[in-house]
Amino acid sequence: MQVLILRTDRLPVIPTLPPRTRHHGAQLACCCGNAGCSYCCGPKVRQSRSTRFMYALYFILVVIICCVMMSDTVANQMREHIPYFEDICKGIKAGDTCEKLVGYSAVYRVCFGMACFFFIFCLLTLNINNSKSCRAYIHNGFWFFKLLLLGAMCSGAFFIPDQETFLNAWRYVGAVGGFLFIVIQLLLLVEFAHKWNKNWTAGTATNKLWYASLSLVTLIAYSITTGGLIWMAVFYTQKDGCMENKILLGVNGGLCLLMSVVSISPSVRDRQPHSGILQSGLISCYVTYLTFSALSSKPAEVVLDEHGKNVTICVPNFGQDLYRDKTLVAGLGTAILCVCILYSCLTSTTRSSSDALQGRYTAPELEERAPVFPSEPERTQDGSWFANSLHHVSQDRPLKERVARCCFCFGSGGEDAEEKRNMKEGPRVIYDEKKSTVYSYAYFHFMFFLASLYVMMTVTNWFNYESANIETFFSGSWSIFWVKMASCWICVLLYLGTLIAPLCRPSPQYSV
Repeated sequence: MQVLILRTDRLPVIPTLPPRTRHHGAQLACCCGNAGCSYCCGPKVRQSRSTRFMYALYFILVVIICCVMMSDTVANQMREHIPYFEDICKGIKAGDTCEKLVGYSAVYRVCFGMACFFFIFCLLTLNINNSKSCRAYIHNGFWFFKLLLLGAMCSGAFFIPDQETFLNAWRYVGAVGGFLFIVIQLLLLVEFAHKWNKNWTAGTATNKLWYASLSLVTLIAYSITTGGLIWMAVFYTQKDGCMENKILLGVNGGLCLLMSVVSISPSVRDRQPHSGILQSGLISCYVTYLTFSALSSKPAEVVLDEHGKNVTICVPNFGQDLYRDKTLVAGLGTAILCVCILYSCLTSTTRSSSDALQGRYTAPELEERAPVFPSEPERTQDGSWFANSLHHVSQDRPLKERVARCCFCFGSGGEDAEEKRNMKEGPRVIYDEKKSTVYSYAYFHFMFFLASLYVMMTVTNWFNYESANIETFFSGSWSIFWVKMASCWICVLLYLGTLIAPLCRPSPQYSV
């Protein structure tokens, strides 16, 4: 019997790439292939998060361009410091002073290209359940080509024929889409308030300290509401005049009181045991904020005093010096605008938010326990069948029980063994959507489509577009004032609708 001895010293050595080369190759695959993107430095990242980060980066880039286009300061600086500025403008057929590249019409065209970009991807990513399909590869990769596509669509909008008709029609499309974006955010706010109360109320079954938490948050919410309304009554009204501000403060304060009374009425509590003053307190806080924001956006009223001098009334005196530095106000306001819109987009594109808008409310307070399944469905405290609330859980997964958490809106954060092993030993990008998607791709792009229209209308001052520029954007506008006041009243109607609607339905199992 012969024994073959394999000499390892004669085997060819396979060269390995240095870490820097492997990193550059991964980034090249991210830009030009279907690989996920990772950070140049720092911890590992999930593909679902890196994808949303890249789309958000594209969105911020276009928003900054829109704000620059609406800035008279930037236009004047370019005209003064760029040599042969007029010749360049004539060469690219943008007008004598590049007037076609600035102003509200330019913002309309750029936002049209961005809206079309996200709308196309919304249609492309319909009914994607995991990241293994070809359409999912397009959604999660090829970032360089998508950047070229976005730039081409934004630039191509400047060559649309019959610009006057296009701008007029697109303005109304933008108004509808922007207002729909606001309504969706208000719906999610109402759903969040109900979810918060249901989660913490579920914890009172095992720990009575959750009653103290509910009482503390409710007290803080109503303190902010009451203090805010009193503060606005002191600084935004005067003894003589400011009648509009007085009426609006009285109406919105009365609506807050109405919501509180309805939320604890016996008829509502009979159908919805989880209804309480925590939800009404949170909505009242938001109504107070919208009221303050609307009054701050209202154009200043100027009257003559007894000495014949112009005097601004119905606004706080301490805030007038801030608006004198237009560059500071424009820069700070633009940054706040980008952050708020981006936060609204990313928080409203989760799977739970998508389900909530479609009427599928899942219990956020479910945690895993022993894998024991009852033979018969159990009835919960709110009157619904416990087994029905777990219809989306397969039979090989453990049953779940109600556990209250302070940070319930971020989920339980549970990870299976494979994901934990990948986080420790795997590559810099964790492909966490091979089995199922973390969020709805189509709904994600649809929210950014609506956000593009909202940015277009907000930056161009809604229907006061002809005199709009970014330097005077935060100094006051009737359009912005009424949009915010309408948002305030719609928020109240949506919340009252969730309380009153179950009274008109015969089924006792309706709950939010």
